[in-house]
Amino acid sequence: MQLVSDTIETVSRKGHAYPAVYPASAAELWNPERFTQGPPLDDLARLRREAPVAWNEEPGDRPGFWSVARYDDVMRVNSDYETFSSQRGGILMHHQKSEMQLARASLDAMITLDAPLHMQLRREHMPYFTPAYLRGLQSKVEAEVTRLLDAMAPLGKCDLVPMLSAQLPLFTLCEILGVPQEDRPKFLHWMHFLEMANSFAAERAAQVGGNVEALAAELPPEAKMFLDAFTAAVQEMFEYGRDMLHRRRADPQPDLMSAIARAQVEGEFLADEYLDGSWLLIVFAGNDTTRNTISGAMELFTRFPDQKAKLLAKPELMGGAVNEIIRMVSPVLYMRRTATKDVEVAGQQIAEGEKVIMYYCSANRDETVFPDADRFDIERPNAEKHIAFGYGPHTCIGKQVARLQLEAVYRQLLARFPDIRQAGPKDVAPNNFVYAIRSMPVEFTPAT
Repeated sequence: MQLVSDTIETVSRKGHAYPAVYPASAAELWNPERFTQGPPLDDLARLRREAPVAWNEEPGDRPGFWSVARYDDVMRVNSDYETFSSQRGGILMHHQKSEMQLARASLDAMITLDAPLHMQLRREHMPYFTPAYLRGLQSKVEAEVTRLLDAMAPLGKCDLVPMLSAQLPLFTLCEILGVPQEDRPKFLHWMHFLEMANSFAAERAAQVGGNVEALAAELPPEAKMFLDAFTAAVQEMFEYGRDMLHRRRADPQPDLMSAIARAQVEGEFLADEYLDGSWLLIVFAGNDTTRNTISGAMELFTRFPDQKAKLLAKPELMGGAVNEIIRMVSPVLYMRRTATKDVEVAGQQIAEGEKVIMYYCSANRDETVFPDADRFDIERPNAEKHIAFGYGPHTCIGKQVARLQLEAVYRQLLARFPDIRQAGPKDVAPNNFVYAIRSMPVEFTPAT
């Protein structure tokens, strides 16, 4: 199976081939700094009203892209993998050919493959998430939530991210993968560097047109030290993943790591490069989205105290509340596709090879689907129609695990600390791909 990182296409032509039907976007959605208060919801609402498929210029020699802002249009692009490819250009707004292991691994993964290869890999993973397995995992997650809340209880105020939001998804990920207890601190170390690197790249890459490799030669000494430490951490992460996956291939265990290690496409085990990609995907996707949704939910319950009061009075509404939390937070902000042929979306002609970016965070606020969409309503009758986990062939494979964790956290958190609330400004990393909440201060009545 060919590596996506070897076949990735980059668009050499700047601009769009067909005339724009709608006004161009002025929202600078390419700029991570625009997302340091969360997604620019006012700009996205304006796009839904005035330019549902809008052209967005990008800096330097980057070609630009079409943003898709409305629910129905996002659903259409998401479900038509023959016309809108993940594999041809990757899922991120900007890729460049690189020999850096992290860059290659971000492409050589299940999420960037189109059918039929994507579905072959997906079928290898799906049987692992059985109802019986999820029930066993739930009991472990509930126990870990209790342990984490016990540590919070006497404090009265803390930062929810390091105390809870960052801890639980890493615990759950290690349980799913079958990571030995003594190795689990390594994951915290790796995630620390991956999270810092996102901010580091966003804040500095614009200086050289997004070319992070070129930027390395221009860094001041302290930044160069960070980059060296980051490189060492990433290398250790991939070496650990390859070693564990090869061990599981030789000696399978009842865990997801064995399912990944023994997955086959076209009758052959995955090449090491795809093992790297699978490892990066599960480490990132298994942690980042749930972490940010746990944090984002705290802001929602603080801004809408009537909904918190309703949930405290009726805990049986938790299932619907979780759907509404996920809709409102939309932790993955967008996914990219590349047009494989000329196509029309919402009256706009798009040329083969042009980038098409679906804004999940906008689709989930589409007023034609979710009336009064900016209001947090735990009894919203159609909250489950959100597409925060994607739609169609690329629906998130771990969505039930994410839901399980959110329910466990907020069932116990509100029961033990009913007056918990956000106690100051959140801190959001400059990241236009995920809603990256770095800090969420909270306060509550301490308990012994």
